[in-house]
Amino acid sequence: MTSSKPSALIRPLDQAFFARNPRPVARGLLGKVLVRQDAPTPLTARIVEVEAYLGANDPAAHSAAGNTPRNSVLFGPPGHAYVYFIYGNHYCLNVSCEPEGRAGGVLFRALEPLSGVEEMARARGIEIHSDKDLPKLTSGPGRLAAAFCITRARDNGIDLTSSAGSLWIGDDGYRSRGISITPRIGITKAAEYPLRYFLTGNRFVSGPKTLPRVDK
Repeated sequence: MTSSKPSALIRPLDQAFFARNPRPVARGLLGKVLVRQDAPTPLTARIVEVEAYLGANDPAAHSAAGNTPRNSVLFGPPGHAYVYFIYGNHYCLNVSCEPEGRAGGVLFRALEPLSGVEEMARARGIEIHSDKDLPKLTSGPGRLAAAFCITRARDNGIDLTSSAGSLWIGDDGYRSRGISITPRIGITKAAEYPLRYFLTGNRFVSGPKTLPRVDK
């Protein structure tokens, strides 16, 4: 399951991919690959669950408060990492969307590990005894950030469209068979917005899988 380096078949997504409304960006990110290539063993994992945050008009979005030192990445160039610390115990990874100056973002909620599983387990401080244990690594925004050693100090503001960087997002040609859409979870404001997207039937998805709507 592990490999010594990211597959040469993974091509980085460009800025134009992210310079759009967060809704199509979120859908488009499903099936893409997150790469951490400066780990002792390079890490890759498929993006299987995300949430879109729409900017100034979305009460649940960090950018609804306006441009601040904490959230300034969301107002900058598209395709950059926005990392924040929550509940006093874990980080969350987002990517900036929309053209520069207009805020929007996508939160990464779950990944399916492809390579570097042993390294992810060490970073999480857990043991993987069988294939059934793998969701413990990256199912949930805090878990995936820990597995990929993502912190605000290390990764906030980095360009996720550059394969020369330590953390980036690429396309290996995978195409999903079905995308499910539900309201976002774990929030109180604008909780009814149908902005949570995940690969239908994927076992690494976090949270409820009851579906108000399924798009094939």
